[in-house]
Parts: sequence; C-alpha cells; structure tokens
Amino acid sequence: MTAMSDTPLQSLQDDVQRLLGRCLLRLQHYERQLKWIVAHHAVLVSTEPLRADREARIADTARKTLGLLVGELLGSGIVTNGTESPAEPTPALTGTTLSIRMGFQLNLTDTEFAQLTSDLKDLVVLRNTLVHHFIEQHDLGTLDGCHDARNVLVDDQTRIDHHLRQLNEWGNDLVQLHQQAAVYFRSDEFRNFIVNGIYPNGTVYWPDAGIVRALKQAVGVLAVEGWVSVEEAAAWIAQHYPDQLPGAYGCRSWRHVLHEARIFEIRYFETDGQRSAWYRERRSH
Repeated sequence: MTAMSDTPLQSLQDDVQRLLGRCLLRLQHYERQLKWIVAHHAVLVSTEPLRADREARIADTARKTLGLLVGELLGSGIVTNGTESPAEPTPALTGTTLSIRMGFQLNLTDTEFAQLTSDLKDLVVLRNTLVHHFIEQHDLGTLDGCHDARNVLVDDQTRIDHHLRQLNEWGNDLVQLHQQAAVYFRSDEFRNFIVNGIYPNGTVYWPDAGIVRALKQAVGVLAVEGWVSVEEAAAWIAQHYPDQLPGAYGCRSWRHVLHEARIFEIRYFETDGQRSAWYRERRSH
C-alpha cells in the first residue's frame, strides 16, 4: 500500500528533477554563450599574431560569474543610444608590433536598455535561486509541494529559453560582424590605416604614420650631430621606402610633413652659400 501511494509522488519528483536539470543545462548554455560574446565583442588587430591576447580574454571571462558577465555586457557590449560612441580606433606601437583595438556595440533606446537590464538582473537572481535555494523553497516530499515546484520550473524554463534565444541572436550578429571585419582587415584601405596610419576619411594618425617612421629611420642613418638634411632624407626614403610620399598624406612637401607630424624641429643652415632645411626629432624637456 505504501509503495502504491508513493508512486504519484515519485513520478512528480522525477518530473521536478527533469525540469530542474533542463533549466540548469540551459543556464549553462547561456553562460557559455555569454562568455564567448563578452570575450569577443572587442577585437585586437595587429601586424603580428595575438593568440596570447585572445586566450587571456577567454581565460578572464571563464572565471567570471553570470552576474559579472551581465554587468560587463551591459557596460560595454550593449549601451543606450545616448552613450558616447567609442573613440575612433587608434594604432598603438609596442616594440615592432602595431595594433589597434576595436569594439562592437548594440545600441538600444533608454527604455529598451532599462528593460533589458531589469530582465538580465532577474535572470541572475533566477540562476542563483535554482542553484542554491530551490530545495529550500519547495517541499518536494509532498504532492502539493511538487506540483508547485513543477509549475515554477515550467515558467522558469520559458524565461530561460527566451533569454537563450535572445543571446543566440546577439551571438549570430557578432559572428557576422567578425566576418565583415575580417574582410575589411584584409582590404587595402585597412592596410593603409594599420601600416601608414591613414584613416579611411583621409586624416592621418601622425605619431605612427609610415612616413614619420621613415623620417625617424633616416635620422638614425644620416644624422650629423643630430640633424638630417631634408633633401638627403627624402632621397634616402625614396630609395628604401618609395611608397612613402608626402602626397599620400595630403602634404605638399617634405617640410609640410615635418610640420604636420609635430615631433620634429626644422632649421635652416647655410653651407657654401646654399641655404637648406634640416630636421631632428624634438627633444623632451
């Protein structure tokens, strides 16, 4: 009699266990996908392979809780339309490696952002409740307790599935953006930016423009007491870096380049009755 009376309860308990397991598995899928998005929504592009940087970002997200991941996503990957746009990507030179960091963002209205923030915070609470407090909140030793637990889990699964579908959509969008970025990174336009420091709109990032690097190298080869003849430097660059021409940077002459770069001094010296321009790198004080 006892075994027969326990059968409905055991069946309900089995249902609760299956539903709880599904919810936890879906939450693990969600966390795994969220970690990938957080680790890859910002891209570091370099003239050299950056496996270490990529692996470091993946390892960093692997240690974070769902709450921390949601906070990072809302702080950088998803923003409101009123948030200031990220600064234009700027090349950075470290040793012989030239790199830039670019980020992808999803812009929402203030109302959408507030609703999403509330929904994701509720999801974090739901996850913590299922993992740490579910048994405390439901009496799984009674039929009524199991019925209540099952109904709650059905609703929880629906909520989790909604968030998982939403996150998968963001992940798919991010994959497409990465693919589009990969095409751009292989383009001549991007090479002109990463190698020569010339933005697509024609403006120049002078601190690491290709022509500035050539002028610096000319100093190391041709300098006389720290100064280099502009004419000799132009001839040397034409021989070693023929693509580095003032016109490519919107300049009329080499002296114009030296002026725009703002890291060189220009002086005029007279030799054998001939007046000529010389330059050197500005000395820090």
